[in-house]
Amino acid sequence: MVQSSVMKQSLVFDQLSCRLQVEGLPDVSIGQSGVALGIITGWSLQWVGRPLLEGRREHLQALMQVVLPYARHLISGVRRDFSIAGEPVDIGPHPEGGHRLLLRSSQPDTPPLEMHLDDAELADLVRVLDLLRLDSRIQLTLDLPEPEPLGPRELLERIPLHRRLTAPLGGAAALAVSAALVVLLPLPAVPPAPSPQAPAPQAAPEAPRP
Repeated sequence: MVQSSVMKQSLVFDQLSCRLQVEGLPDVSIGQSGVALGIITGWSLQWVGRPLLEGRREHLQALMQVVLPYARHLISGVRRDFSIAGEPVDIGPHPEGGHRLLLRSSQPDTPPLEMHLDDAELADLVRVLDLLRLDSRIQLTLDLPEPEPLGPRELLERIPLHRRLTAPLGGAAALAVSAALVVLLPLPAVPPAPSPQAPAPQAAPEAPRP
């Protein structure tokens, strides 16, 4: 949905549990006009029963930089924290289940805001951020990380611990059984050593014939 007031644009992206509204202007310096949004002047994220979040373009970008890769890793079975040094947003698994979203205000003496999201709320947040990212009316470059393949350690962490331990424990068990069987096997019979024999009598030399 687009609401216009002179040149100001307001883009609204709705999901069941949240609404993202982004406001801005066309960048006339590069020839933008109409419904194009090349400059973000502000945004707000409304949650059902939660505080209203507001900020500038860099805050929205920081939110997208951690939430989107976090969601991609969750789909791949990897649960870990995502944060960028110096940025105001962190996200990661919550100790009680679900997801922990931490937002630090740029205002002095304002404590960080921590939100506990369930899977449905996270899915709605990812959806509105994706709708914004893919909207053709957004005509500015958002500095977002490119999707990368999982690293070797992350691929290993995808496998549940009991499955990771099955192979080495199975190998150790097989080795132990093999060793036990070797111990239980009877020793091979050792043939008796041959007894020393008396030297054969030597024949007497024949007498010379006449």
